[in-house]
Amino acid sequence: MAFFDIKLPKSVAAALRLTGNSPKRQQINVLKKLLKKARFTEFGQRYQFDNILISRHPGKKFQELVPTHDYNGIYQQWWHKTLEGKSDVCWPGKIKFYALSSGTSESASKYIPITSDLLRGNRMIMIKQLLTLRGYEDIPWKSVGKGWLTLGGSTDLQKGPGYYAGDLSGITVKKAPFWFQPFYKPGKKIAREKDWNIKIEDIVQEAPNWDIGFVVGVPAWVQLCMEKIVERYNLKTIHDMWPNLAFFVHGGVSFEPYKKGFEKLLGKPMTYIETYLASEGFIAYQDRQHAKGMRLAVNEHIFFEFVPFNEKNFDADGNLVPNAETLMVHEVEEGKDYAILLSTSAGAWRYLIGDTVRFTDKERCEIVITGRTKHFLSLVGEHLSVDNMNKAVKNVCEQFNVSIPEYTVAGVPYNNFFAHHWYVACDDTIDADQLRKAIDEQLNILNDDYAVERKSALKEVFLDVLPEERFMEFMRLKGKMGGQHKFPRVLRGKMYEDWKNFVAPAKTTTS
Repeated sequence: MAFFDIKLPKSVAAALRLTGNSPKRQQINVLKKLLKKARFTEFGQRYQFDNILISRHPGKKFQELVPTHDYNGIYQQWWHKTLEGKSDVCWPGKIKFYALSSGTSESASKYIPITSDLLRGNRMIMIKQLLTLRGYEDIPWKSVGKGWLTLGGSTDLQKGPGYYAGDLSGITVKKAPFWFQPFYKPGKKIAREKDWNIKIEDIVQEAPNWDIGFVVGVPAWVQLCMEKIVERYNLKTIHDMWPNLAFFVHGGVSFEPYKKGFEKLLGKPMTYIETYLASEGFIAYQDRQHAKGMRLAVNEHIFFEFVPFNEKNFDADGNLVPNAETLMVHEVEEGKDYAILLSTSAGAWRYLIGDTVRFTDKERCEIVITGRTKHFLSLVGEHLSVDNMNKAVKNVCEQFNVSIPEYTVAGVPYNNFFAHHWYVACDDTIDADQLRKAIDEQLNILNDDYAVERKSALKEVFLDVLPEERFMEFMRLKGKMGGQHKFPRVLRGKMYEDWKNFVAPAKTTTS
């Protein structure tokens, strides 16, 4: 049975045939839909959702009456009540599922509410993205109807008092519709496994029994899995095992640092498709081949606002300041970085997700992820973003023909001034000092502020080359194994101190 032969439910088919409209109008419609659904909740009553709905400009009225929230703020005031079993707090009904999300730096898990409405919206966007594959050039359609290998969290969820909690990927698979099951790999038994080492081993063991058409997951874990399959069965490439493998659907982190390592595992070209699926919702997806960005899902279940990412709106630690400027989708400009505020069908309201994005095509609502509000380096005004770092790493990988699947950077004091300390994962042979100089040169080209500060207060760059396994081991020790966890690109505070202590015996620093 091929995917495109499936007869979709009438409600889904109707939604997919909706005619286009302006992003502004679509977003206002989404906002009204969310407000109507949540008007009788405790949150909706507190912040006068009824008055917003009758306003001539509901978007502006919403911004005027409803405050912005980060996770700690909305959890302490609202979401904790839902964990205690209270209904109709921020969204109608009782919250039965929570996505556990630790982000990339915090040690304690965040409990993000997951509702049937949110999962339904996520599924609709997933179907839309699958349907866009028909517009891709030179792709083997038979691959879409083969197995879909999803490397996600365990479907064996933690049971709390009246709710279940786990990775969003595990919740999604557990609640997946019937038509999804024939395609889904690795199957229910392996999907329940919580230990990632055991899960990967089970997948490697079953790999010869599957005909995989595309893979979904975080790049680091997909690459590790394919490496183990190639090694176990003494293959030249992964295509010797899965000749129909044609697509890799990825998200969560930039794919650029991993691309070189992936290409070494392939016997033929593969199409890479980017998604932006967070615990809070399916935010954007790549809907055309060779697109520079992903299309925002502006007409489904999320109302977006954008905060210009600058010193006016954020403090030195990346925290949103009171009365920050917020824009709707029609008010943004291309080429500028924005932090995202989400209001969703799971009761997140004007919620700072922590990511920063840049519009590459305003008319098509296409964005790229540029980093996180707390993951940037600006010790002395160098304003170094994760996007800058990713591009520099990608360029040096091509220059030296090596793979750098992980890296992290810290800002450190140095002789009354400052320095950047890089730690890169590379299992290929590479001269650390040459790599350090090359990354520094790339950042001077990519970032004018960085170039200025390298002649001033940013006096030095240090770099350590470590085996990739050291990065993996650190994540294991931190209890952050699996597809939901990404190694932080910028280290600060206790995380940096723990990392320094962890790598100290083995490191060789160049400067």
